[in-house]
Amino acid sequence: MGTADWYRNFGTFDAPSSSPCYAEWSVGIADDPELIRCIEQWPHNKRQPLLILAAARFLGAGITPYRAFREFVVANWEEVSRIVLSRATQTNEAGRCATLLPSLAGIAAASGRPLALIEVGASAGLALYPDKYAYEYHRGASVTRLDPQPDTARSPADGPPVLHCTVQGAVPVPSRLPEVVWRAGIDLNPLDINNPDDVAWLEALIWPEQDFRRERLRRAIAIARQDPPLLVTGDLNEQLVALAGQAPPDATLVVFHSAVMAYLNASQRETFRATIGALAAERGCHWLSNEGHTVVAQADGSVVVPEMDDARLQGRFLLLQDGVPVAIAGPHGQSLEWL
Repeated sequence: MGTADWYRNFGTFDAPSSSPCYAEWSVGIADDPELIRCIEQWPHNKRQPLLILAAARFLGAGITPYRAFREFVVANWEEVSRIVLSRATQTNEAGRCATLLPSLAGIAAASGRPLALIEVGASAGLALYPDKYAYEYHRGASVTRLDPQPDTARSPADGPPVLHCTVQGAVPVPSRLPEVVWRAGIDLNPLDINNPDDVAWLEALIWPEQDFRRERLRRAIAIARQDPPLLVTGDLNEQLVALAGQAPPDATLVVFHSAVMAYLNASQRETFRATIGALAAERGCHWLSNEGHTVVAQADGSVVVPEMDDARLQGRFLLLQDGVPVAIAGPHGQSLEWL
């Protein structure tokens, strides 16, 4: 896919339902040969739409028509380039815990043990707290609410984020939150929740109109600051086995990731799958993969689920549990359709 096609696809299919602003900007860039030529001066892995859009927002671009956005980017091109080349799209969406929770709770219940969690591509580690957030699962007019143990030291105004998720099909919504006794993550460049620039970057990665996600981020950061996770710097394929060795042996280990596999090539994905397989055999590790379906390698080498219409998955994630597709998930945790 060429750069212009990449931006047009994002602006036409991925962005419209969540951000009309990003949809307009992305289509505008796709139809702007001069800006495309500038973007193509960057390494290929720096040309992705969300990276330049977030860089502009980080520098102060407002929610404007494309013409004003373009003027801002051109006037600040040197700084935009600096941000793009020094940062990465490390969206740390706590809302994804809502789509992971049914699987995590099911794994904990089946094993009869608490969980030890490792997230690969962890960013600031905010998805490592599924036991600390509140949830509301919506099915028509019915709502199932789950709350963590109350923290008497916190006021309601500073309470945990409430993650809302619309469910379809036989989603195994748990009756209580699983116990997590250990949590750790791996990232090429972990973000520090106590670093103002890193926090500002996390906010810039949230799509412009989604103020509720910014509030959710703020509350999730407050939770993480009370009990910071262990975050390891490095390549997931080089660090995973050693980190897994630090997990408590009396806990059930779960390795999970969301929107990470697109940044690995086919060989790196295959190495990761082999490592997961070895961990499963050696210590009963479970694996949750929450990814765009085009990067999910099946056993036969295909990259889609053969029996499923590709259009059904457009713009959403495919959730696999131990390599088996179990659900279609909203990319920010807003929906979960059980298969």
